[in-house]
Amino acid sequence: MRIGRRRFLVLSLGAAAFGKAQASEPLWAALRSGKAIALLRHAAAPGSGDSPGFRLGDCSTQRNLSAEGRAQSRAIGDLFRANGISSAAVYSSQWCRCLDTARLLGLGKVVPLELLNSFFGDSAAAKEHTAALSAWLRGQRFGGPAVLVTHQVNITGLTGEVPDSGEMIIARIHEAGPVQVIGHVATPA
Repeated sequence: MRIGRRRFLVLSLGAAAFGKAQASEPLWAALRSGKAIALLRHAAAPGSGDSPGFRLGDCSTQRNLSAEGRAQSRAIGDLFRANGISSAAVYSSQWCRCLDTARLLGLGKVVPLELLNSFFGDSAAAKEHTAALSAWLRGQRFGGPAVLVTHQVNITGLTGEVPDSGEMIIARIHEAGPVQVIGHVATPA
């Protein structure tokens, strides 16, 4: 457990994971009810950023999931199902590594959402990008589980947290004020 201004529950997949998952029932209940959302950093994709020739829609120009990342994505989907979430509203950045992570979760149709795209190479856009994503989130009424697959910079901009690849930040969105982080779910690297 991490101690700081907030209390966090960290879960990991492994032999005892499902017992730990049961211990965090309020966290999973918040996700099931739509009272919280999962902000998921894409699964393992070796490297950092993208090459100068990067193009959306052309996966050959992007950093992509490794075999480990594909297995990690499926394991994250299994964790959702083990905790009573077999389908969800799934939104994803348009980057291939995010779209692949989202699809491999197996939780439902994946909706590409430009607001979840990375601003890694353009730090000047961070404040405006984060404000637009926050406004969009405040306008949503998911009514059930929602998973947003995106990039570290987007999650950090929104929550102040720095997730690892495949890590979920569970948060509540309030009509006013900052996003409230209520937990972390770590998955296999």
